[in-house]
Amino acid sequence: MDKLVASTVEAVADIPHGASIAVGGFGTSGVPWALIRALRAQGAAGLTVVANNCGVNGAGLAMLLHDHRIERVIASYIGQNQEFARQYLAGEIELELNPQGTLAERLRAGGAGIAAFYTPTGVGTLVADGGVPLRHAADGTVVTASPPKEVRQFSVDGREREFVLEEGIVTDFALVRAAVADRHGNAVFHASARNFNPDAAMAGRVTVVEAEQVVEPGCLDPDLVHLSGVFVQRVVEVPEEVIA
Repeated sequence: MDKLVASTVEAVADIPHGASIAVGGFGTSGVPWALIRALRAQGAAGLTVVANNCGVNGAGLAMLLHDHRIERVIASYIGQNQEFARQYLAGEIELELNPQGTLAERLRAGGAGIAAFYTPTGVGTLVADGGVPLRHAADGTVVTASPPKEVRQFSVDGREREFVLEEGIVTDFALVRAAVADRHGNAVFHASARNFNPDAAMAGRVTVVEAEQVVEPGCLDPDLVHLSGVFVQRVVEVPEEVIA
């Protein structure tokens, strides 16, 4: 099935207010810059964003953040994004912080139809015990904190260990960037730009791939495909990766 669309504008035109969106990228690597710019122009607000971080240096997701279009973020870290930190501490945005590997696995699990899984990461910390601030009031007090999660013991390698239950993530849409994709949505990522992109793509009910190059079906070596087209609904060719 041909999934190629004419433009990034067309690719994100039906993302509604209040949608949840998984976004690939790590720092400035593998970020779907053009799709994010198109979403900014499109105007959707009240968004829930699932991403490793929320943009850097005023680029990428940081543009949506600056425009107050994001309501909630599930991420691994705030990083050096001062506006992200300001909005979080001022109670303007809700933030659910996840250990980085856990976030990646939550996205992959959601895409694989796995409702939840147990991991040792976070056991004995606020991640498992609850109490991590999710939203602050304007005066800095905590309005909402994370609840405690289920912890169980399993025997691994002959010894009992504790594991915390984490739920898979499924989002309304996913935006990712690939080096090469074919018209059926099969995609290849370049080096470290692979990062969160395959996991984010799997998690989206509607996944849009922004590819530097689009080729005809059959041109990609099946053994080199990182993301199967079964997870992709739209492909758009964006030759130039411009940080803006």
